[in-house]
Amino acid sequence: MPLHVPLAPAPALRSVLAALGSPTAVREARTPALRSVQGPLSPELPLPVHVLEQIAPSSDAPQTRLAGWRFLIHSGERAVAAADTMLTPDGWAFSHFFEGPYIAATQTALRQAETLKSPYQPRLLSVPGLYMLTLWLHQDTDADASAGAPAPADLLVPLAPAPPGIVAHRPHRVADLLPMMGLRLTSEPWRGCRPDAEASGSRYRRRSWSRHR
Repeated sequence: MPLHVPLAPAPALRSVLAALGSPTAVREARTPALRSVQGPLSPELPLPVHVLEQIAPSSDAPQTRLAGWRFLIHSGERAVAAADTMLTPDGWAFSHFFEGPYIAATQTALRQAETLKSPYQPRLLSVPGLYMLTLWLHQDTDADASAGAPAPADLLVPLAPAPPGIVAHRPHRVADLLPMMGLRLTSEPWRGCRPDAEASGSRYRRRSWSRHR
């Protein structure tokens, strides 16, 4: 079933187009793939990035907030990078370009979602406490993509790399995955590679962390 990809705010799209048209912005980006591309680049597949702020094993009303809009940057048919935008006091603005495993993982999850029988509105849901990013498939395809919280019947697809014990690219109902994530948040910390910037996938670094972070 085709996905109902939401429309990004026009100023967010314009800010990315302006950045792509700026030699300085592209040259200074920490994205070798983006700098090495020959030919036109285009921002496609806009997805709102929501952050899961509170979750507990028994939670049935997760609290989320909109962190920004993400665009996959295409060179022809191939996604070579992504661009994040953020909401400022003056409106939507370009934030940064990045590359990494979440770009291919997002594309894989979107292709998988298109094979499902029900229509969905795709979003991204970041879980900072688990250093985890998921494709959030919202059942209400007419909903405002910049608002709302995961409904029990929505699907969450963990993107690779996923935390230990959570299988990447396996769809889960929110009602099933939220309790699992809540239990993980109260378990022992683990050591590994996690994305900075609220699990945005923009940068990676190796570090260990503790309950006091």
